Amino acid sequence: PQSAHITTTEAGNVLNFCANNYLGLSSHPEVIEAAHQAIERYGFGLSSVRFICGTQTIHKELEKATSEFLGMEDCILYAAAFDANGGLFEPLLGPEDAIISDELNHASIIDGVRLCKAARYRYKNNDMMDLEQKLKDSSGARRRMIATDGVFSMDGTIAQIDKICDLAEQYNAMVMVDDCHATGFVGKTGRGTHEFRDAIGRVDIITGTYGKALGGASGGFTAARREIVDMLRQRSRPYLFSNTLAPAIAGASIKVLNMLSASTDLRDKLERNTRHFREAMTDAGFDIIPGDHPITPIMLYEAKLAQEFARLLLDEGIYVIGFFYPVVPREKARIRVQISAGHEKEDIDKAVKAFTKVGRKLGVLN
Repeated sequence: PQSAHITTTEAGNVLNFCANNYLGLSSHPEVIEAAHQAIERYGFGLSSVRFICGTQTIHKELEKATSEFLGMEDCILYAAAFDANGGLFEPLLGPEDAIISDELNHASIIDGVRLCKAARYRYKNNDMMDLEQKLKDSSGARRRMIATDGVFSMDGTIAQIDKICDLAEQYNAMVMVDDCHATGFVGKTGRGTHEFRDAIGRVDIITGTYGKALGGASGGFTAARREIVDMLRQRSRPYLFSNTLAPAIAGASIKVLNMLSASTDLRDKLERNTRHFREAMTDAGFDIIPGDHPITPIMLYEAKLAQEFARLLLDEGIYVIGFFYPVVPREKARIRVQISAGHEKEDIDKAVKAFTKVGRKLGVLN
């Protein structure tokens, strides 16, 4: 099962530092039990799209629970978060409109924008001056939408949602945030980047996933004002022409949202784990991208070095992945470490010790 401790075919028992299992809920017994109960009550699958005979009370309950958790009016479910982004822009924007998108947005946003006939503008990553210039350049558009990742997944950088909303209000634009790497654990109560940046109620559209912190299975959503969600239900092709979310996933996801609404213990533990790892790695002498997010990039710059570093770490019982071009820019190779609430302090200390040992062996550290 997915957890902080896993068994691999090549290396045996290892510590897992490369999963999106931020809250350690993928194999939580209460989540598994909720999935079992949903199967027993609602069956394994629906064999239908939502608008024909694929909507059960459990799907409406999950939409309500998600929108309430995020502080939004309504919510629509998708088979995957990729579909949520892929089916967002075309129903809402036409040739008279404009999309202003961050240059480091996820592939699903990029593909969704490509399917839309709106004019396209791209601003430099998290650069508010460039975003404002693109808003000025697109002043002739009927409607404008700013699209951004809430957290940029290769860097762990949290978008400046508050400043984006300031510009959106100044230039009469909508704001869309993909919060896949934030929902459930970013912000004081885990509501996401809009909570972290004190911008709850200012973001027009939030897309996200149940496949990372919220249980780790699959499924995506779009939460927004009711009129936006109504339009998506009528026109969003991935929603109209894909099978409905499996009842087990819906039931387990409801359980997760209830757990997170009742307590911030897991989110708080993740924050402590993240702080401990980042501080220890910095003290050891590694070059890491600063921040507060559990995604912690260890910058190595050379592709071969990143691959060899990850291979040697596996020998030490630490499972991580080296990233290099084209996933990240040339000469920006790195190991992306992902911290979980499922990790204990001794797990993190073991990882830092292994990183330090391999770093010295490969000449990354003195």
